[in-house]
Amino acid sequence: MAYILNFKDLDKSALPLVGGKNASLGELIKASIPVPPGFAVTTESYLRFITDTGIKEEILHIVSELITGDMNSLNETSDKIRQLIRSVKLPAEIRATIDSAYGELCTMCHVDALPVAVRSSATAEDLPTASFAGQQDTYLWIQETDPVVEKVQQCWASLWTARAIDYRIKNKFPHEKVLISVGVQKMVNAKAAGVMFTLNPTDGDISKVVIEGSWGLGETVVSGSVNPDKFVVDKVVMETTDKKVSTKHIECVYDPETEKVVDADVVEEMQCRCCLEDKEVKALVGMANLIEQHYKRPMDIEWAIDKDLDYPENIFIVQARPETVWSQRKPKTVIGGKSGYQLLMEQAMKRIKIPD
Repeated sequence: MAYILNFKDLDKSALPLVGGKNASLGELIKASIPVPPGFAVTTESYLRFITDTGIKEEILHIVSELITGDMNSLNETSDKIRQLIRSVKLPAEIRATIDSAYGELCTMCHVDALPVAVRSSATAEDLPTASFAGQQDTYLWIQETDPVVEKVQQCWASLWTARAIDYRIKNKFPHEKVLISVGVQKMVNAKAAGVMFTLNPTDGDISKVVIEGSWGLGETVVSGSVNPDKFVVDKVVMETTDKKVSTKHIECVYDPETEKVVDADVVEEMQCRCCLEDKEVKALVGMANLIEQHYKRPMDIEWAIDKDLDYPENIFIVQARPETVWSQRKPKTVIGGKSGYQLLMEQAMKRIKIPD
């Protein structure tokens, strides 16, 4: 029984064991994309936990009494199950395996207490046809074994948030069929971070990569709490066709005094400065193209630039999932029955006329 699997040993075939997010990290590594190292606490660990502790039947009984459409009942059900999972002691064998894996990661990175991100990775997450992303918990900058184990258990509990339960009911996903893995991944000490799409999310233009970024960790961009810098880049010629530098008042950073990740004020001289250099933009677009080619579909990607490393070793991809808005729309033909992409390539291949 595999309780722990290293990211480098994963690919899409491991999805039932490690969930969508972790399986995707393994795929990225196999495609030679720079990904921070880490490991997955597998769904078998979760199953062993709820089975050996005797809480599996209790969870299913609690959820069976849920009154569909009743928000109070939904919240009550969620609270009961999450409290139950958080309160039960982890089996010794699983605990020892997580301890060992985290210790090996610390040794590999030459740090006694490596800061890691502890992220939920559900088996029905990051699928091309469903948007489960963001329904389970993520914890940033977790250090030392006990807090890592605690956050793993909290991630398991987040499989049963009110939002996740409601979404499964509405989309007819049986609760007992959706399992959860947890990714434990080295933190990028980000000077800047954000998201990028391998099509333009505004109009679905597949000839463009759109990058959004801000100072610090990417949570401010993902949550929408900051107005990010935006770059629209042509995939073929790698030229930025549109660039908008915003005023960025806050950044998500680790505060050593409180030992927490906080939103802090950006110093005034940095607020209106672009968060990415031109060479970093081009490198990100190059990675976006490789990722799209690997998955053979438009992708939604999260990236980070490490302040402790030099270019180009400072650029990391921390997540990639299928784009689920434009990708699910039926392609429409345009002029002459040709797609936008066909017309784009025709224009690119036209011979330039030089006047006499």
